[in-house]
Amino acid sequence: MTKNIQQATLAGGCFWCIESAFNALQGVESAYSGYAGGQMDAPTYKAVCEGNTGHAEVVRINYDADQLSYRDVLEIFFALHDPTQLNRQGNDIGSQYRSAIFYHDEEQKRAAETLINELSEQEIWPDPIVTEVTALTNYHQAEDYHQDYFRNNPQNQYCNMVVAPKLAKFRQKFASRLKS
Repeated sequence: MTKNIQQATLAGGCFWCIESAFNALQGVESAYSGYAGGQMDAPTYKAVCEGNTGHAEVVRINYDADQLSYRDVLEIFFALHDPTQLNRQGNDIGSQYRSAIFYHDEEQKRAAETLINELSEQEIWPDPIVTEVTALTNYHQAEDYHQDYFRNNPQNQYCNMVVAPKLAKFRQKFASRLKS
């Protein structure tokens, strides 16, 4: 049986949090940490963290659109981070941690803009949504050691203090959608 694999590329702070959550979802074939939207031809973690490349930490999600719609992916994305924080998520500060939807085609762009408008009208957050909706440019997969980082580094202090609590909330909210 052929799967209907689609891609989404999203930035919502540290890529370890977003990647860990999406890799746990039914319908997601894979989620990879990477960089997008900057000027450097071959960005490295060190260069991106310095904040001078223009790249954001992103997650490239490969999902089966017959199990998970693009809107589902976006709704989960908005539940995973605070889209009202400009160039930061919590203590992670800089444009590399911005909230952004890097669309792959015009249909994704329209879907993202529609959902942002709907969420804004619902006034879920006390501040306006600042999530960028921009065409995907200059995507590069992050270094191997960033892939499955949370799973592979359970003793890491950042993972314990930031990623684990975020994932616990995510797992509770989306329990029915998790892989077994």
